[in-house]
Amino acid sequence: MSRLVTINQAAQIIAEGGVVAYPTEAVFGLGCDPRHPDAVQRLLAIKQRPVEKGLILIAASYGQLLPYVDDTALTPQRRRAVLSRWPGPTTWVMPAKASVPDWVTGQFESLAVRVTEHPVAADLCCAFGAPLVSTSANLTGEPPARTADEVLQALGDRIDGVVIGDVGGRESPSTILDALTEQVLRS
Repeated sequence: MSRLVTINQAAQIIAEGGVVAYPTEAVFGLGCDPRHPDAVQRLLAIKQRPVEKGLILIAASYGQLLPYVDDTALTPQRRRAVLSRWPGPTTWVMPAKASVPDWVTGQFESLAVRVTEHPVAADLCCAFGAPLVSTSANLTGEPPARTADEVLQALGDRIDGVVIGDVGGRESPSTILDALTEQVLRS
């Protein structure tokens, strides 16, 4: 059975290839190290999510995302538009660097990324020292978990820890926009 863990314990679990749940702006997220293929495959299996769909990465700062996104594909105006909404509940789909593995991007040449404003999620990214995979903590098609107890009920025996904390006040998941066009992909 999974256990409640601190931010530092969760960062250690992630560094060792584990999968943890943590609070975000609206729901609990399920996360792991995007550089660790076995961890990502395990997370996808837990969620019953196909790899082709790709994943969102969250970070504590834009700098943490630079190893993953092709920042040179953005005009200065588009970069300002992206940064003007961060930290916050906006996820941007940005061109991915060619080095980003397809277990993160799925079938796309782009990557969904967010600089989180949730203090626990941001502190976890800081403690880990890199962005995290962030997908809702639930089985595909089921309602996302909004409390640690809901995470433990739905996924407790499948994950390695649940970070102590509460979700933010948002009712809905983050808005997703295309960074090159500002087209709304999910409102």
